[in-house]
Amino acid sequence: MGSDRKKHWETVYETKNPDEISWTQQMPKTSLEFIHSFGLKKTAKIIDIGGGDSKLVDHLLDEGFENITVLDISAKALEKSQKRLGDQATKVNWVVSDITEFKPKTTFDVWHDRATFHFLTTAEQIEKYITTARNSVSGFLAIATFSVNGPAKCSGLEIKQYNEEKLATEFKKGFDKIRCVTEDHKTPFHTTQNFLFCSFKKQLN
Repeated sequence: MGSDRKKHWETVYETKNPDEISWTQQMPKTSLEFIHSFGLKKTAKIIDIGGGDSKLVDHLLDEGFENITVLDISAKALEKSQKRLGDQATKVNWVVSDITEFKPKTTFDVWHDRATFHFLTTAEQIEKYITTARNSVSGFLAIATFSVNGPAKCSGLEIKQYNEEKLATEFKKGFDKIRCVTEDHKTPFHTTQNFLFCSFKKQLN
């Protein structure tokens, strides 16, 4: 299954430009607002899960963050980001991995995920994701999924929709919810997708 998922995403990034994929954002405003709300030092370790060729990393580098990891199942997606960043790409730790198979060798102050978690549709996949987050996050989570008012599919794949209560319940073993917002994302082809965006703090015990 993992290799099918990888093949799917490599094909997407091989064949489509940013203006041809629905999740493209010029300015990841809500992601940055959540990250800023955590009051981090510039040395904070931040991982962007399923970061693909998202521009979040560009903004974090511009703001002086020094310790950024971008993970994606698609090597092609990360190549696109590296090409866009040019020399700055050397400041970033790039990881090609399926999130359900990711074995981090470090801990992170922030785990950011915009639209990866909702592609996990089996209890086993979700459990693996949450266990990895619980074991490797020392600070905060910022997670965005399609809301119950959002699409039921993305990129031809089924997704799992969440409301605030459902998302908080999934992460309650290990994380306390801070706050949630919903956001209408305007796609490059002028449709609207409703996202749920929540932040969590790692429980101390």
